[in-house]
Amino acid sequence: MPFGSGMRAHWALDPQITYLNHGSVGAPPRRVLAAQQAIRDEIERQPSRFLLRELSSVAVGVPRSETPRMRVAADAVAAFMGARGEDLVFVDNATSGVNAVLRSMDLREGDEIVIAGHAYGAVANVAAFVARDRGSRVRTVELPYPPANPGAIVGAFAEALGPRTRVAVVDHITSESALVLPLAEIAALCRRGDVPVLVDGAHAPGVLPLDIPSLGVDWYAGNLHKWAYSPRSCGFLWAPPERQRGLHPPVISWGMDQGFAVEFDWVGTRDPSPWLAAPEGIAMMRELGFDAIRRYNHDLVWRAARMLGERWGTSLPMDEAMVGAMATLPLPERYGSTKEDAARLRDALLFEDRIEVQLHSWRDRLWVRISAQIYNEAADYERLGAAVASNGRKS
Repeated sequence: MPFGSGMRAHWALDPQITYLNHGSVGAPPRRVLAAQQAIRDEIERQPSRFLLRELSSVAVGVPRSETPRMRVAADAVAAFMGARGEDLVFVDNATSGVNAVLRSMDLREGDEIVIAGHAYGAVANVAAFVARDRGSRVRTVELPYPPANPGAIVGAFAEALGPRTRVAVVDHITSESALVLPLAEIAALCRRGDVPVLVDGAHAPGVLPLDIPSLGVDWYAGNLHKWAYSPRSCGFLWAPPERQRGLHPPVISWGMDQGFAVEFDWVGTRDPSPWLAAPEGIAMMRELGFDAIRRYNHDLVWRAARMLGERWGTSLPMDEAMVGAMATLPLPERYGSTKEDAARLRDALLFEDRIEVQLHSWRDRLWVRISAQIYNEAADYERLGAAVASNGRKS
């Protein structure tokens, strides 16, 4: 099946919008939305039976002999990432998983949480909140940018680790700068210093081939609704058996102290359909060919980034090896440098040119982060290049 504009029929996206922002909040295919709705319809036929007897091990009445529905979904999702279902639980998003780990840790006064300067803003806020609450501190790793090579990034983490470092929060793919970091190498460095690693893998599932247990990390929080074709909000938290004890969800409910999976599977009445529909998204990716999807998205976004950089007269601040399905590149300085400048241009692109793309201010200039999904093609990015040029003439 050829990728490109012909695939747009499989998504509910507005056909009048050139959508280059798949990485922000995802976009589930119609097939997955239909599977989710079928699950919701089944719930509504017998809500109490489904939610209170079949969904999790925290059950009302006689325990069912069948595997709880949340565990069936967890088995399917975990297998996609080389893991065991019993080591994976569902959360709303990667930030929720980071909350669970950091807020469960026995951090004390003077302890340090290490994060990267490219960390997602919400994750940085979690680290700051926990540190403030415990009398700990956050130490920020200033990554070399443009990154000379992966070794330079590992070296930056090496300089930041100290005797009071209790955890390192490491992005697998950074959010705004869209860099694939050398996660396994950073984790090996941290292991040598007895520093546990918590991964913010928000953008990795569906972009990178994952074998989470082989990465040598202690916890991995990720999203499925960004790149793995799942409905919102669908995240997960993975932890090996030795890291599950004492790990609690941000919301404490009826599963308290009954084990990792039990405690996370039931945190009160909520809509479980995003998690239960996640295997459908994975099934679609497998049918289309996960390797083919990855290659197409990577090749498309890399070619588009080079084309836009040449058009705008700006250089790409990364090597191809550090690009997944997104790429971030700077705009010429004449477009401005502030958050207000970024918001104005982003709105103009959407409301005047009907292009949705991530755009932000950083390091005294504006940056564009483009995403590639199999419904995109080269013409989409050419349209972006022309629209940005037009807005530059208006200013």
